[in-house]
Amino acid sequence: MKISYSWLKDYIKLDQSPEEICEILTQTGLEVGSLEEVETVKGGMKGLVTGKVLSCAPHPNSDHLSKTTVDIGTGEELRIVCGAPNVAAGQKVVVAPVGTTLYMGDQELTLKKMKIRGEVSQGMICAEDEIGIGTNHEGIIVLDENTEVGQPAKEIFNVKSDWVIEIDLTPNRIDGASHIGVARDLAAFLNQQIPTKYTRPSVANFKTDNHNLEIPVEVKTPDACPRYAGVTISNLEIKESPDWLKNRLKAIGHTPINNVVDITNYVLFETGQPLHAFDADEITGNKVVVSTLNEGTKFTTLDEVERKLHADDLMICNTEAPMCIGGVFGGIQSGVKETTKSIFLESAWFNPVYIRKTARRHGLNTDASFRFERGTDPNGVIYALKRAALLMKELAGGTITSEIVDVYPEKAEHFPVHLSWFNLTRLIGKELEKEQVKTILASLEIDIEGENEKGLDLKVPPYRVDVKREADVIEEILRIYGYNNVETPSQIRASLQYAQKPDPDQLRNLAAEMLTAQGFNEIWSNSLTKEMYYEGLENYKRENTVNLLNPLSADLNGMRQTLLFGGLECISYNANRQNKDLKLYEFGNCYFFKGTEKKNNPVSNYHEEEHLGLFITGAQSAESWEEEQKQSSFFQLKSIAENLLKRFGFNLEQLQISGTENELFAEGLNYQNNNKTVLEMGIVSKKFQTKFEIDNPVYYADFWFETLLDHQKKHAVTFSELPKFPSVRRDLALLIDKNVTFQQIKDAAFKTERKILKDVGLFDVYEGKGIPEDKKSYAVKFTLRDENRTLKDKQIDKTMKKLLAAFERDLGAQLRG
Repeated sequence: MKISYSWLKDYIKLDQSPEEICEILTQTGLEVGSLEEVETVKGGMKGLVTGKVLSCAPHPNSDHLSKTTVDIGTGEELRIVCGAPNVAAGQKVVVAPVGTTLYMGDQELTLKKMKIRGEVSQGMICAEDEIGIGTNHEGIIVLDENTEVGQPAKEIFNVKSDWVIEIDLTPNRIDGASHIGVARDLAAFLNQQIPTKYTRPSVANFKTDNHNLEIPVEVKTPDACPRYAGVTISNLEIKESPDWLKNRLKAIGHTPINNVVDITNYVLFETGQPLHAFDADEITGNKVVVSTLNEGTKFTTLDEVERKLHADDLMICNTEAPMCIGGVFGGIQSGVKETTKSIFLESAWFNPVYIRKTARRHGLNTDASFRFERGTDPNGVIYALKRAALLMKELAGGTITSEIVDVYPEKAEHFPVHLSWFNLTRLIGKELEKEQVKTILASLEIDIEGENEKGLDLKVPPYRVDVKREADVIEEILRIYGYNNVETPSQIRASLQYAQKPDPDQLRNLAAEMLTAQGFNEIWSNSLTKEMYYEGLENYKRENTVNLLNPLSADLNGMRQTLLFGGLECISYNANRQNKDLKLYEFGNCYFFKGTEKKNNPVSNYHEEEHLGLFITGAQSAESWEEEQKQSSFFQLKSIAENLLKRFGFNLEQLQISGTENELFAEGLNYQNNNKTVLEMGIVSKKFQTKFEIDNPVYYADFWFETLLDHQKKHAVTFSELPKFPSVRRDLALLIDKNVTFQQIKDAAFKTERKILKDVGLFDVYEGKGIPEDKKSYAVKFTLRDENRTLKDKQIDKTMKKLLAAFERDLGAQLRG
């Protein structure tokens, strides 16, 4: 949801900067995703100035170019080669000197001094399309002869700048999906410091001009459409909207169409109430009927797609045919056209469940359906209708030719909620002043019906579809009071306990604390994901995805089978915002469909398991003068992952470790315990990095967390004394085949010597000069210790000879001199 800062100031007086407003909105639960400065013309015409053509002569080496000299008020005449047929001496023109950047559609051009057919050109004399004010390229712009030379072009063309705040709306906060809704939240928050109110434009001047076009309404499905209102407006002139209206829509990313359609969109983003305008001449039978139709009925929408309707799709019809999919998308016949003279303007309150299911069935996601399926304000229906009608009178010359039809059999009631002072203090952790609480409730338009020493009886307005419980009201109070205003206590009253068999939450915290201490940040990604992520995969087949029957969108139509894709989305999001050095972890469930018939014993067809994912990408540490910055590596991830396994009681020597065959990884390792996978990790395959537009390598570790928990339950912590006798280290440089792994060397060593060999480690790998192409050199360290006595050279040498013989016999190794 995009909010224009200048537009917002129509409803509330703001002295705060856009950055400060963003901080306040995030505190109140309307989290800001971005803040961007926009201009009514891309680039804001920076660098463009007015100039006067002093001379114009044919180019000596071209039959269509001209040599000009131009004065731009700097005291220096510019030589410019121009290809426009209408350029002439004495004209006042728009000039782009050298260094100016022009934006032509999606193209961006920075002008340089250059030679054109042998003649120097120090800029450009501009046409409409070259400065972004039109599409005409037939000739240069010729300004009024009284135009002052050297004036910034943005002053001539009235270029305005604005700040656009993008709010990442959560599904429960649809009340913030409008400028007035945001103004209401801001007023409630700011009212805690200084008396602040928001205002809505008055509709007191609304009145019916005549009754020349009365169109009755019949609602046959009141459960799907609890309220439906409309009014007719005639004598309209369909034309381009005024600049102020077009600029506001363009600022928030919407393309203006015509004055009537633009007004319906403007009121939508102003109030949050969707509207729809029907060409009155297309309403056959002069009656609007709200109803469902027979299964399979064909209907062509505005995008020229013929759709087959479901029996539960709510349709807005005339007496003979459907005109619009209610609350979702208009029809190709009944919309506003250049020839339209009269309209029937609709404002309704639809059942969110009907709209959501219809939108998903047809794969449609519109600004209207987005709001209707989350719940609009039933009490805002008539206000939005009057507001739009008055704007159409003002901007399109219309007259209101009917009374407002309002079919509203059962009025939406306020939600009754009792607020206990005790619970308010208990949940917030701080006792608030009662008068301050009442002020906050009033600013949120929550009515106080009764009060006693124990609490308040409240009535919550129906536009707050998510506030129906006492806990919801307390959350509302707290977000306006300010989470940051609740002090952290100086003392924590808790007892330390030791659990011999810790529960899963304790073990999750154990892992989380260990990872956080090593610089990791926890993420929570959505368990709903794109089914297409699994297209063509073998380890995670698309047909094993748990699909949603009524997905929120095409991007959220399945349940995840792996934590990887959610993590890559997070990494991509951060990398695009210059935060490329990341260490992340996530606990989350993965879901699998394993049946062949979903309707046959459905529960057994599904499987759910918990995983822990680790992600490392970018640099290991912040850039510093003390040492050279190192990039993350697989071995960095490996050490962290293996330490986590040790913390959960695994003996790495007893795990079966092999190369992974999982297609998510370009290469990596698989750790198994009793033939059950515990951990899989490696470098993420390049094709997935490319899909998510990630430049740096990503290292990923996937723990089967339930397996970790099961092992922890069986793990007993034992005590052993520190060794009394010293250990001895010996090294071997082994020349081996390239296909021999360190794990094979390690396994062969412990198979050969079980008594005094304590550890085997790899500390150098070399390939290159002096080594055959099919060979590699491993430098391996061996730690030896006898628990009962000090080792002597004779025993040590005997053991090392035995190990070397085993490597030569079993692995074809040679001792490298």
